[in-house]
Amino acid sequence: MFSGQGSQYYQMGKELFEYHPVFQNWMLDLDATAYDICGQSIIDHIYNENRKKSDLFDRTLYTHPAIFMVECALARVLLEMGIEPDYVLGTSIGEFTSAALADVMTVEESLTALIKQAEILETHCNDGGMLAILHDPSLYHETPYIYENSELASVNFHSHFVISGQIDRLKSIAQYLKEHCISYQLLPVSQAFHSSLIDPAAEIYTEYLNQKPYKPPQIPFISCTYATVLTKINTGYFWEVVRKPIEFQKTLRELEKSGNYIYLDLGPSGTLANFVKYNLPENSGSQSLAILSPFGQDLNNLRRVEREGRHL
Repeated sequence: MFSGQGSQYYQMGKELFEYHPVFQNWMLDLDATAYDICGQSIIDHIYNENRKKSDLFDRTLYTHPAIFMVECALARVLLEMGIEPDYVLGTSIGEFTSAALADVMTVEESLTALIKQAEILETHCNDGGMLAILHDPSLYHETPYIYENSELASVNFHSHFVISGQIDRLKSIAQYLKEHCISYQLLPVSQAFHSSLIDPAAEIYTEYLNQKPYKPPQIPFISCTYATVLTKINTGYFWEVVRKPIEFQKTLRELEKSGNYIYLDLGPSGTLANFVKYNLPENSGSQSLAILSPFGQDLNNLRRVEREGRHL
């Protein structure tokens, strides 16, 4: 599983970058590709010595490729261990990592498409934000003050959803939530992904995508945009993954109908692994594992997944 915007932070994957040669080599190779595309070293931004994990890391031009690079490098580490996915699942821009792993696009094509998207968003869209709310998603539909000032971006489980909108309106909603003792978190993003605020980028980016033919997925490709397995990717799909709402809860419910799974979260923060746990039915035999998180222990978590992998 590959997460999207909001899961990033400075120093993500630093322990693996320093001590795991496969992860480091892939990060360096991807960084060289990113530098050729945008003239920036993304590694220099991720591992900036003057930045702490808690500092805000939200510049889309850097965070888009940073998330992809970390996820892609970690996926290659698992493949080197002999752990191969039966399915790939991404949320939002995490679907670009799924596409690279499933050979829908090459790694270079996926990274290029992400950086191109970031450039277009920054050029043509006003700044925006996203707010995670720890409450039943029905709160959104039942509260005019929320739905009139934001758009529903994602439903992750029974007590977690995300909204997008203008920063001043989100701050106002946050104040409303505080007054009603409802927990929330402003996500580290500078765009209102999955909302109409990014529509000014749609025509230009879809025109770019229309020039890019895609191969059928070589690994079953689970779409959290449509909550199903896709056997063919249309040319506009990689705009839809950042514009349409994320249907994570619905996707997990559909998956669980067909059997038990081991969900491996290869995102920077381990959030999808937690989301999975809250979505599993009581009688499910599935399990979810994460490797990276802001709290460290990345190498230990990787060793645990390697041990589990011997029994897959």
